[in-house]
Amino acid sequence: MDAVTLSLPALIAIIVVALAFDFINGLHDAANSIATVVSTRVLPPKYAVAWAAFFNFIAFLFFGLHVAKTVGTGIVQPSVVDPFIILAALVGAIFWNLFTWWLGFPSSSSHALIGGLAGAAIAKAGLGGLSSAGFTKTALAIVGSPLSGFMLAVMLMILVSWALRRATPFLVDRGFRHLQLVSAALYSLGHGGNDAQKTMGIIAVLLFSQGYLGDSFYVPFWVVMAAQTAMGLGTLMGGWRIVKTMGSKITDLKPFQGFCAETAGAMTLFGATWLGIPVSTTHTITGAIVGVGSIRRASAVRWGLAANIVVAWVCTIPAAGLVAACFYWLVT
Repeated sequence: MDAVTLSLPALIAIIVVALAFDFINGLHDAANSIATVVSTRVLPPKYAVAWAAFFNFIAFLFFGLHVAKTVGTGIVQPSVVDPFIILAALVGAIFWNLFTWWLGFPSSSSHALIGGLAGAAIAKAGLGGLSSAGFTKTALAIVGSPLSGFMLAVMLMILVSWALRRATPFLVDRGFRHLQLVSAALYSLGHGGNDAQKTMGIIAVLLFSQGYLGDSFYVPFWVVMAAQTAMGLGTLMGGWRIVKTMGSKITDLKPFQGFCAETAGAMTLFGATWLGIPVSTTHTITGAIVGVGSIRRASAVRWGLAANIVVAWVCTIPAAGLVAACFYWLVT
């Protein structure tokens, strides 16, 4: 790997920064897990975040570590990675996360981290510093994950609406208030399984670059537990600015619509996590929410706000990458 060798305090400091990013990721993306269940009034906010945080934390019991390996070795060439690249990537991602959280825009923590890694690697080694296959796969997921969420949500809405065509609105509402607890739990599992693994990959590749993992890359169990804990605690803190945007500003949701959106999002996240693709949970659930809103009627979706969110998505990778590149140049 790289010749840069850190002292133990410096190594611990970078790991703490990585876990801080994971905490902010949970804080920022809490809205993804709980926005629909809060906006449909199935759970009050304080119970919703506890529900999401619990399933965020236990996600490691259900998924492998394919996403962590992709982030650790599949975005940037392993020979290019050094502690400065890791630190610069985290700074770029944290900056963009906090900036968009302050604006109330649901941008992608995942792609902020990918952009930070890419920007720092390019600052050091040019375009040759990127692993083209992994970066391309992740870039395609920018389009693929919200499109998958949208299409699955539309199909679920059609199937559920047809199956319940003779049911009374009262029975539908009461039944899906219970089912939405299940769909919110599944989405939180998918969120914890995909997003926490990105921090695991970052910490593991840092340890690998310093020779702590031997000759082969793997993710130590203590790294898994630390990342899941940080993600869960961040979710507990909630991200209320973004909850409002996701839960009510894009479209108004009923319990069965919230169920369809969360289930479609969970299906997308489960598939991506098993394939080792670091997707955006934010993109996924937003696509699903737009899908359920558009089934009712096109005017039910506030397309102006949706367009602003898309702009934030498009800017995420280059903006985080630019901050990371500038920070890399500064510290080196």
